[in-house]
Amino acid sequence: MSQPSVPPPIAPHPRRWVILAVVCLATLVVLLDNTVLNVAIPSLTEDLGAGTADIQWMINAYALVQSGLLLTAGSLSDRYGRKRALLVGLALFGLGSAAAALAQTSGQLIAARAGMGIGGALLMTTTLAVVMQVFQGPEVPKAIGIWGAVSSLGFAGGPLLGGVLLAHFWWGSIFLINVPVALLGLVAVARLLPESKDPSGRRPDVPGAVLSTVGMVGLVYAIISGPVHGWGSGPVLLAAGVGLAALAGFVAWEVHTPTPMLDMGFFRNRRFNGAVAGGILVAFGMAGSLFLLTQYLQLVLGYRPLEAGLRMSPLALVIVLLNLSGVGARLLPKIGFAGAVAIGMGLLAGGLAVVAAMGSGHGYPGLLAGLLLMGCGIAVASPAMAAAVMGAIPPERAGAGAGVQGTVTEFGGGLGVAVLGAVLGSRFAAGLPGSVPASAAKSLLEALAAAPDEAARTAVRDAFAHGLTGSQLIGAAAVLLGGLLSAALLYRADRPTPGAPAAPQEQDAVPAAH
Repeated sequence: MSQPSVPPPIAPHPRRWVILAVVCLATLVVLLDNTVLNVAIPSLTEDLGAGTADIQWMINAYALVQSGLLLTAGSLSDRYGRKRALLVGLALFGLGSAAAALAQTSGQLIAARAGMGIGGALLMTTTLAVVMQVFQGPEVPKAIGIWGAVSSLGFAGGPLLGGVLLAHFWWGSIFLINVPVALLGLVAVARLLPESKDPSGRRPDVPGAVLSTVGMVGLVYAIISGPVHGWGSGPVLLAAGVGLAALAGFVAWEVHTPTPMLDMGFFRNRRFNGAVAGGILVAFGMAGSLFLLTQYLQLVLGYRPLEAGLRMSPLALVIVLLNLSGVGARLLPKIGFAGAVAIGMGLLAGGLAVVAAMGSGHGYPGLLAGLLLMGCGIAVASPAMAAAVMGAIPPERAGAGAGVQGTVTEFGGGLGVAVLGAVLGSRFAAGLPGSVPASAAKSLLEALAAAPDEAARTAVRDAFAHGLTGSQLIGAAAVLLGGLLSAALLYRADRPTPGAPAAPQEQDAVPAAH
């Protein structure tokens, strides 16, 4: 039987490193906006008269729209061109940022954040697809590592940037700073980036786009709202039910349509499955721990927002330094995808365990040790998983692969915040002293306000710290078990059955270690 023809390798783009800098800048501003708004909540409450529900929607509108559209955005960039999608994404993100900065009411800010989410979805999927387009061979893991380092810097640097801006300017500055970046990106993309798209010219999968968007929005909304409204509440159950039903319909449609938005055959690839499983758990551990630790630093140890952001920064700095120095890229050809994921996830789990064991009893030094370990683990595991996902998908479908990668990150992060937050909440409520009413267990601030004396307030802080310990240990166990599963799948993918031909869709970014 004749083997399927393999297209000749494409020469790397001569200005690929400049292009990488441009797409990394676009990625940075998108991810900064995932967390930068958290530190502006007091200012928004005072200036716009925003209530609790308004604040929740200001934060969640961006994440909901972005996560819901990632798969669709990736597919559209394949169909109509990645350069075009990147230009549209930058324009929408810049316009949405300007509207957010000038918003006069809570409703205007929520609408602007939703518009930014549309642009963010196009940018997140297109930037990774462009990286895969302009880099070839052994440079791919290094480029993905740099892209991942910038992503981590954006995610962890939001509170720090927000604290700096709010210390000197009004709250709109956290959005207005995106506008010149978007304009710079538009000029650079228009001048530097070559156009690329799926040469098959397949028709848009409109039913698939609708079903995937409804499914992801419903599921992410349920995950976000569960800790607030209760997991058994009507709105949460309805959103989860609609989301799961829509995703089931999406899978059924994609299997049978001749032009699927997401080829379900990708999930028969063990490398793809292993990377997806690992990606969910890395995002689970990182987002959940950052969510909890930011509260611990401010509410228990008493740091101001800027001080808390500075103390979280070692996590991002370690990831950036290790990836910029190419540590992960150099390790990958030697130990393979499975080895990189096993080592990286093990370090991440170890960091979470150190935070749990030392954070509450040793103050910031204990947290610092855990953050450094977590950073090392993410720097090793994340580039390997991104390269494995993108390497398991044909280059002409790079946008769809980037959509899967982004969806995995959003879903895992939301799940981490919800699950670890729920564990913290239950343990916190159980550990409160009897002098604090159960109705005040919804938050640390409410419990402290309800405490009758300093001894009770100390007991409330201790209960929160013990809840943090339990949630971090659960996160560590989940990351470790998920890492072992992911590494096992990747190991089997790199050891195919003797004599069996490799699946046509597997495009190795680096040689597997033997």
